Amino acid sequence: MTSEKSPAGIERFDIQSYDNSGFSGISAEIIKEISLEIFLNDQKVVTIACTGNHLKELAVGFLRIEGIIRVAGDLKKIEIANERCMVHVYTEEVYPSRFDSGTIFSSGARLRRPEETLTYNNVGMDSSGRLSYPVITPQKVLSLMEELLSSSYLHNVTHGTHCSALADIDGILVLREDIGRHNTIDMLCGHALLEEVDCSDKILMTTGRISSEIVTKAGKLGVPMIISHSAPTSRAIRLVRKTGITLIGYVRGGKMNVYSYKERVGD
Repeated sequence: MTSEKSPAGIERFDIQSYDNSGFSGISAEIIKEISLEIFLNDQKVVTIACTGNHLKELAVGFLRIEGIIRVAGDLKKIEIANERCMVHVYTEEVYPSRFDSGTIFSSGARLRRPEETLTYNNVGMDSSGRLSYPVITPQKVLSLMEELLSSSYLHNVTHGTHCSALADIDGILVLREDIGRHNTIDMLCGHALLEEVDCSDKILMTTGRISSEIVTKAGKLGVPMIISHSAPTSRAIRLVRKTGITLIGYVRGGKMNVYSYKERVGD
């Protein structure tokens, strides 16, 4: 590994690269991976594999998604020990932990118990049962995806991250990158809670596959629309069709698929 200083979330390694002329030594920029320990009121909750950026948002967002905290007022104090890869979150009340403290959540997937299924309905509908905003054109969907991909700095340098963002029809509002697509959405959830962002008219943009758990996270975040560079799973489609969330996937090459509530996508 070289000693040259790298941007946050990136490390440099000397490697051998092959092309048609043979092998050559290069310095490659590699995405960083750490194991982050999250503590709630001095009790270890979980260890998450992540890049190491936006740790406060990641910890708070994870706890919010899991229903352990609900609003910013639940938080009393947050302490970050970067050198030890720890975040300590303190709340006014002591909430019971639902996790084995030895559990490691990888960057790829997180498993839920059977009873921890989707428990919300009509996220994307108003009180009268009509679809809520935003309404978007196909051209704007393509434009937002281009903005997401071009703004994904860590991925464009290392090709080793996922990227997600909160957007409205005017553009991207906040963007987060990490080795795990789950982490990026947890960060956005933490950001929205800490900054008291109303997501009821926002769009969740992501480069990652849309699984049922990603839909669950989007539902708890409160967004009525998901736009992805990748494709959804069958269960994800069934879930969005029950909740009023518009899902647009496989946005690439000037094309897209709308899997639910086409009414929000104009011609």
